[in-house]
Amino acid sequence: MSAVLEAPVAAARPRAQKSFWSHVKYVLSDNPFTLGAAILFSLFVVVAIVGPWIAPYDPLATNVGPTMQPPSAKHWFGTDSLGRDILSRVIVATRIDFAIALSAVSASFVIGGLLGACAGYFGGWLERIVMRGCDMVMSFPLFVLAMGIVAAMGNTVANIILATAVVNLPFYIRVARTEVNVRREAGFVEAARLAGNGDARILLLHLVPNAMPPMMVQVSLNMGWAILNAAGLSFIGLGVSPPVAEWGIMVAEGATYIISGEWWVALFPGGVLMLAVFTFNLLGDGLRDIIDPRRRT
Repeated sequence: MSAVLEAPVAAARPRAQKSFWSHVKYVLSDNPFTLGAAILFSLFVVVAIVGPWIAPYDPLATNVGPTMQPPSAKHWFGTDSLGRDILSRVIVATRIDFAIALSAVSASFVIGGLLGACAGYFGGWLERIVMRGCDMVMSFPLFVLAMGIVAAMGNTVANIILATAVVNLPFYIRVARTEVNVRREAGFVEAARLAGNGDARILLLHLVPNAMPPMMVQVSLNMGWAILNAAGLSFIGLGVSPPVAEWGIMVAEGATYIISGEWWVALFPGGVLMLAVFTFNLLGDGLRDIIDPRRRT
């Protein structure tokens, strides 16, 4: 009897997977902007992974060419004041900027999502404490708060990740709390409770998944902001320390030469930074359409 029941279940799994990937294909083909953002995101991921091996020069090596040389066939993005190849530094910087953004947003997504879900489900004193903590964080200008955390704890990569995660927490707490609070008395929750499910199981298996679509849109937006935050901290001297290749450092180094006409030193790192943020902003709606089960028609 069990074999008879297992066969339809096993056959249903490939169909569900096929339906999901068909839905992904439909979303990407239906919206060319989402498709373009997905292609750009994939390209950035590949560059972040294999960047050190595909860079034409050592990003830290000086005098690989004449100093302040404009873009040429040998140095596509030109060279900086120390004769370092800007293209190589832009390529290698992708890994550290993406690593900072991904680590910070992942931490704030998990911690903020769980705190917000618990606050929305249980309410009471827990909700009051969590939401007042959110208000306290959001009462500061977020970039100024990140500056203060890094300045107090030191400008290491770990502290940059911590500061970026802290300032992103309120976004996920508020979204998760609202989504769970709206649905905690819904019919499917009552049915799960009557079936003998505990609060933890109801929260994690029934309510949190329903909060995922808006949270994933927030992830996409926060990834772009986290990259900007890391670059901004580096620009003012509180981020990654030179001579490490990082987009914000490169823009800061090139800013002093714009007036004298050496535009390429700041333009190319700044352009790649803008493209990365633009990519994540475009991905938000596509992620919502892919993850939200109500849109799978």
